[in-house]
Amino acid sequence: MPVRSVCVFCGASTGANPAYRDAAIALGQAIAQRGLKLVYGGGAVGLMGIVANAAMAAGGEVVGIIPQSLLDAEVGHKGLTRLEVVDGMHARKARMAELSDAFIALPGGLGTLEELFEVWTWGQLGYHAKPLGLLDVNGFYEKLGGFLDHVVEEGFVRPQHRAMLQLAQQPDELLDAMDSFVAPVVPKWVDKTPD
Repeated sequence: MPVRSVCVFCGASTGANPAYRDAAIALGQAIAQRGLKLVYGGGAVGLMGIVANAAMAAGGEVVGIIPQSLLDAEVGHKGLTRLEVVDGMHARKARMAELSDAFIALPGGLGTLEELFEVWTWGQLGYHAKPLGLLDVNGFYEKLGGFLDHVVEEGFVRPQHRAMLQLAQQPDELLDAMDSFVAPVVPKWVDKTPD
């Protein structure tokens, strides 16, 4: 399936390293320059606002999905192509997944990780066959990658499912990898022996 829209998960803060801001700008620009739609959480703050602003400035289409409670807290972005307001976080994630052909995580905190792992789990279970990846800025996700390899070694995740999560240091490299992604066709369960 061709990638026409990319969901970006990222922090509502900018983080401690200016490289994270630079990466958000580069990713937003790369998405727009390829004529892809950016789908994200609708915030105006942190890396969320930066990636959206970069895509908009490069002439891209940007769709934000934000829960009413966060919009009420005045963190919703007012300058997007479209801002959809939903009832809560579950509705937000479902709508972002519905609108997206691929998923990328920039550096971020608990929300970023939770969103990434949820869509990864959906792919593992065969609910979608969409690519997902990490933009590994200055080694931000290097330790997570090591832990995920450990989870495979310990028999909790199949190597094919681990390989679903692509990693790259540059936006164009990651977007190119997503264009050639083929979802694995293996069952989720490593074994079916009862406990």
